[in-house]
Amino acid sequence: MPKSKRSKIVSLTKVSKKTKEQKGAFMKDVQENADKWQYCWLFEVGNMRNAHLKTVRRLWKDSARIFFGRGAVMAKALGTTPEEEHRVGLHTLAKQIKGQVGLFFTDSPPEEVLAWFADFHQPDFARAGNKATRTVTLPAGPVMQEHTTPPEPFPHNEEPQLRKLGLRTSMKRGVPTLDMPHTVCEKGKVLTPEQTQLLKLVGIKMVMFKVGLRARWTAANGEVVRIEGHDVDVDTEGADADGEDSPGAEENEMSE
Repeated sequence: MPKSKRSKIVSLTKVSKKTKEQKGAFMKDVQENADKWQYCWLFEVGNMRNAHLKTVRRLWKDSARIFFGRGAVMAKALGTTPEEEHRVGLHTLAKQIKGQVGLFFTDSPPEEVLAWFADFHQPDFARAGNKATRTVTLPAGPVMQEHTTPPEPFPHNEEPQLRKLGLRTSMKRGVPTLDMPHTVCEKGKVLTPEQTQLLKLVGIKMVMFKVGLRARWTAANGEVVRIEGHDVDVDTEGADADGEDSPGAEENEMSE
């Protein structure tokens, strides 16, 4: 029987497993940077977005090196016991590698690093699984796009999508219009895929990408210090809801 010429669906969400050679190269890279820099910071990410993490890497490209990959591989590279640690004290840092975390190598003074990350945050759209940070109600009248300045009404060709997402609209003078107010979400409740799509269409950002510093290793004396007051809200459910931005998804790219 001849093979079908019909187009086949290929999943783009599958990520090939790292080979032994790739893992070895990754570990060697981590160890070489542990030999190069004065400090190694362990950081966590709240509301992970690759685009924002790339921004951090770009802004620090001349004075730091970031690794964000599989925690187990990073921990192994540092060494999880006094006997296996690559440099004195690194096993203490390696034991704290849990969850969605990364390594930040730099020679910049600790005060400068703490101040920079305390100030850096990027708003973004929520994902399914995040909790609404506020109640959003669209008023009666034309449905407006808030990401434009000034806000503009949705074009007529987007009304089917708005109705699909739960809005009871009608066309008035060629503009999708609500006859009565519509509550998109309520503060504190978990957002559904339809709600997050609608919030994104309207232009309402509800989450904040932020990097929190957990601990710092100092090469000079091997001391590891826990960082207090720099925690972030790590919403892993929302971060991985659409299969993107998982810790190993861009391991090679983010460690360059």
